[in-house]
Amino acid sequence: MKRLLILSCCWLLALGASAQPGIDEMQQAQQALQSTFFSALDCSLVLAGIFGIVGAVRIYHNWQMGYPQIDEMVLAWFFAAVFMVLAGAFLQAVFGI
Repeated sequence: MKRLLILSCCWLLALGASAQPGIDEMQQAQQALQSTFFSALDCSLVLAGIFGIVGAVRIYHNWQMGYPQIDEMVLAWFFAAVFMVLAGAFLQAVFGI
């Protein structure tokens, strides 16, 4: 009797585990994203390049104007570009886009 109860519980757990909804839908959504949009890594690299160019121009302008706190601006623009590159790599690793 005890063995039958354990066997039926294991069978019900296995039945519930095999009926996972949403896996096919997630694969379809991923394929739709990959076919519609270009890579998130490419987008983040483009944005990081834009941040680098804009930051270089602003830093050069402030340097020529004689502002003393250029170091904070350099670090802020540099880490903004690094963050964009890492965010794109993260999105590509997690979502595959």
